[in-house]
Amino acid sequence: MERIKIYTVSLGCPKTRVDTEAFLGGLGPGRFAPVDDPAGAELIFINTCGFIAPAVEESAQTIIEAAEAAREGGGGALVAAAGCLVARYGAGDLAAELPEVDLWLDLSERHRWPEMVLEALGRAGSGAAGRLLSTGPGYAYLKIAEGCPQRCAFCTIPDIRGPLRSRPPEELLAEARSMLEQGAAELVLVAQDLTSYGRDLCSEARLADLVESLAGLQGLDRLRLMYLYPAGLTDGFLSRLSQVGPPLAPYFDVPLQHAHADVLSAMGRPFARDPRRVVERIRARFPDAALRTSLITGYPGETEDAFRTLRDFVAETRFHHMGVFVFEPEDGTPAAELSGRVDRETAEARREELMSLQAGISEEILGELVGTAQDVVVDEPSPEWPGLHVGRCWFQAPEADGVTWISGPGVRPGAMVRARIDEAKTYDLVALAE
Repeated sequence: MERIKIYTVSLGCPKTRVDTEAFLGGLGPGRFAPVDDPAGAELIFINTCGFIAPAVEESAQTIIEAAEAAREGGGGALVAAAGCLVARYGAGDLAAELPEVDLWLDLSERHRWPEMVLEALGRAGSGAAGRLLSTGPGYAYLKIAEGCPQRCAFCTIPDIRGPLRSRPPEELLAEARSMLEQGAAELVLVAQDLTSYGRDLCSEARLADLVESLAGLQGLDRLRLMYLYPAGLTDGFLSRLSQVGPPLAPYFDVPLQHAHADVLSAMGRPFARDPRRVVERIRARFPDAALRTSLITGYPGETEDAFRTLRDFVAETRFHHMGVFVFEPEDGTPAAELSGRVDRETAEARREELMSLQAGISEEILGELVGTAQDVVVDEPSPEWPGLHVGRCWFQAPEADGVTWISGPGVRPGAMVRARIDEAKTYDLVALAE
């Protein structure tokens, strides 16, 4: 059977990547061959993001450019668009704006994507269960739930991905074992809100129980938690986590969004109005924790005083990693109707100020590691420098944080090696395996 030549793009968050991996695995073993150029593809599969306006624009542009490249190459590729963009706007409205797309795949039919694509291509078969990792042997994502139970005023995700739908623990353990058998050294748990995991299940299974079970899997070098909603970081939960130990990394990705009480209230963030309490609670149980957060500047009502509170909070807290986004008034969200808009130029300037502050903090934190020994998970070879590899220490999440450039004995993709940190840059490290 001739294999289907597929050109794929996954946009947005790791959860989209997981959906793409499940789609490719669902086509069945040996059914497709990946290509790097849409001009040589039989199928162009774009898994889109529709979270905010820039992501919507990027998704549309990616579709248009891939379809144009296929046409210019003389190919007659089937163009399939999937994911959040489709869920947010619907195939009917999108078809008029993007006639380049031949097949629209909504999130609600995710389990049928392989079958729908094979049918559109005129290929026999209905797909098969499975998931094909695309991250290489260094790490793999384990999506433990769909949807989100929170209703933040600025966010479109609950409308796009729906309410919380936790996956059964036994299903997750089976998938985790499969990924470890495929060579993954690190598992990264992802969801819209990890801390809500299990609330919708009939059993009493919760995130701490799942973490304990996963941590005991044979062959797992590192376990990482991403997207921890602040309200879920209770002292009881953190106490449970503190008893797990390795391979669980003491890494906390907590999207705080702001630090001023009035702004947080307007955002609809239902947790302690002073985010310092969340940080203090984490550090009480994990004194050496690595903290990552995301913040928003220019939210309606963000006065100069509110921004100073945020800036002081960043300087005081000293996050290991931080992302800052300018507020986008998304259609259909309560935040889009708020008064007190901050002009774009001011919001951008505030973002730049915070990122400049964070750059100095990151450089200082990483500089303190020079001369120390660290365990580094190796992801992939450097595309430019023979013998040099891209790796990550426990405080560096894949595709989100800086990296550790590593060389020396035993360095190969999928390995965890002990290495000495020789140099620190603003966001990256340079290490030599011992």
